[in-house]
Amino acid sequence: MPAYPPLSTQVIGKAESALGALLAPVLAEAGLTFPEWLIFVLATAQGGAAGRAALVAAIADARKLDPAEVATAIGALAATGDLEADDAQVTLTSRGRARHQRVRTRLDEVTTAIFDFPADDLAVAGRVLGVITERANAVLAAG
Repeated sequence: MPAYPPLSTQVIGKAESALGALLAPVLAEAGLTFPEWLIFVLATAQGGAAGRAALVAAIADARKLDPAEVATAIGALAATGDLEADDAQVTLTSRGRARHQRVRTRLDEVTTAIFDFPADDLAVAGRVLGVITERANAVLAAG
C-alpha cells in the first residue's frame, strides 16, 4: 500500500481539484454552471423547494461565492423552466427535477469507484473534513 501524506491543505486542495475536474465536463455536458448545480443540489435536499434568501445565503456561505452570482443562477434556471422562483421561494419544476436526476446519475457513474471505501472510513473522513470546515469558517468570521 502506498504511503499517503497526512491530511493537509495541499492534500485537500488536490482532492478538490481532481473532483472538480471530474464534475466540470458533466456540468458542461448538461449546460449547467457550478452555482446552478449547487441550487439543484440544495433545493433537492430540501424536498424541491427552499426559501430564496436562505438558499442564496447557504450557497454563498458554503462555497464562498458572491450572493449576486447565486441570484443570477436562480434567474437563469427560472428562465429555462427548471425552477419557479419569486422573491420568497425557489421550487424545482418537473423539468428541473428530471435535469437534476440526469446529472446526478451521470456523476454517480463517474464517482462510484472513487468513493468505494468502507462506511466507517467515509464517516471518519466526513467528520474530519466537517471539523476543518467549521474551524476555517470560524477563522473567517473572526476576521
